[in-house]
Amino acid sequence: MSTRKDRLKKLVKVQEQLKALHETRHATLLAAANAAEAEAKELVEHFDRDNSLSGLFPDLYHRRIAQAVVRQEANLESARKEACLVASATARTNMVERAYKDVRNRDERERSDRERLDLIAQKRRQE
Repeated sequence: MSTRKDRLKKLVKVQEQLKALHETRHATLLAAANAAEAEAKELVEHFDRDNSLSGLFPDLYHRRIAQAVVRQEANLESARKEACLVASATARTNMVERAYKDVRNRDERERSDRERLDLIAQKRRQE
C-alpha cells in the first residue's frame, strides 16, 4: 500500500509540473499574440502618418501588417489549444490528488486500526 502511495505522490508532482508547463506555454502564446497585435497596430498607425515611408513601400507595409495579423491569429489558436491542455492537465492532477488522498487516508486508518488492535492485545496479555 505504501508503494502505491509513494507512486501516487510522485505522479501528483509530475502532473503539477505538466500543468505548470501548459500554463506557461499558454501565457507565452498569449504574450506573443499581444505582441503581434501591437506590431500590427503600430504599423497601421505608422502607415497613416504623413511623414512615413509607407507611400514609397505600401506593399511592404501591407505585407508586414498581414504577417503580424496572421501571427496573432496563429498564436491565439495555439493558446486556445494550450488552454484545453491546461484543463486536461488540471483534471488529471485533481484525479491523481484524490486517489493519493484516498490511499493516504486508508493507510492512516489501517495504521490506527493496527495500533488499536495492538493495544487491545497488550491489555489482554497483561490480564
